[in-house]
Amino acid sequence: MDKKRSFGVRAMESFLRLHARLPLGYHYAWGRFITWLVRDVFRYRTDVVLTNVARSFPDKDYDAIKDIYRQFYVHFGELFAEAVWFSGCRGEKGRKRLIRQNICQIDNIDEFNAFYDRSSSVMLLNSHAGNWELMGGVGQYDNLAPGKRSWTDKEVVVLYRALSSKFWDQVMADGRCAPVSDRDFEGYVEGSAILRYAISHRKEKKLYIFNTDQYPYWQAGRFSVGEFLHQDTLAMGGGASIACKMGMSVAYIRWYRAERGHYRMTFVPLVENAAETTPEELMKLYYKHLEEDIQAQPWNYLWTHKRWRKQ
Repeated sequence: MDKKRSFGVRAMESFLRLHARLPLGYHYAWGRFITWLVRDVFRYRTDVVLTNVARSFPDKDYDAIKDIYRQFYVHFGELFAEAVWFSGCRGEKGRKRLIRQNICQIDNIDEFNAFYDRSSSVMLLNSHAGNWELMGGVGQYDNLAPGKRSWTDKEVVVLYRALSSKFWDQVMADGRCAPVSDRDFEGYVEGSAILRYAISHRKEKKLYIFNTDQYPYWQAGRFSVGEFLHQDTLAMGGGASIACKMGMSVAYIRWYRAERGHYRMTFVPLVENAAETTPEELMKLYYKHLEEDIQAQPWNYLWTHKRWRKQ
């Protein structure tokens, strides 16, 4: 992570760190204000959200579509609230705070441990369901499960996409890995550098966390996975392609929101040796699981992105 920060970045980080120490309930209160602001005042991408939801659920009537729309924006405001609160979970006290809140729980830690132990490295394919901003604490959530993880924080690699604003990119980086910020965490890697990183660390066992449900970037490899939510879909091949080239195991992260302030995660194994399959087949499996999760909790997904552009 970049240690060089301007005065403005450091000032914003200090303000957010102080603010983040307040209880999660307080953050949810201003999260509802964010919901009102983006949905009802600025109408942030409301046309995109309605179009995405209507096309993804063609069998639902207008009232059901509007209900998903309203619930999504409540969830959208809460994502910001949780991310700010999470950025205050620093050091030993912060990690204990994270556990006390029980914001995330890994349901199948023992099963995944066995999967991880059999693997050279694991590619965890994540999505924009649940709250992906909490993945920087993945090394702490096993404290809420019966078993204990078999990987260390040094083995975790969190992939991110750099924001166009360098200011906000640095501020977000400071918060995303807050629970391990006192441990000289070096596994926060920008997407354009991930292949080089994987090759240079190919002899080390790693747990890669790779968000992969965006519309393919212009310079990225892409391929069709057929229909996803009733629409022809192009997939990014980055994470799956690296896993295939390097013979990694691959798993899918299933997010389920049990209640406000508590997510349950399941790491669903897809293949044990990706070299024996193709990126296309891996992504078809990924989107199959993701569609099932969205059908179960339609509002628990980031609908503001244009995931189905002209293909």
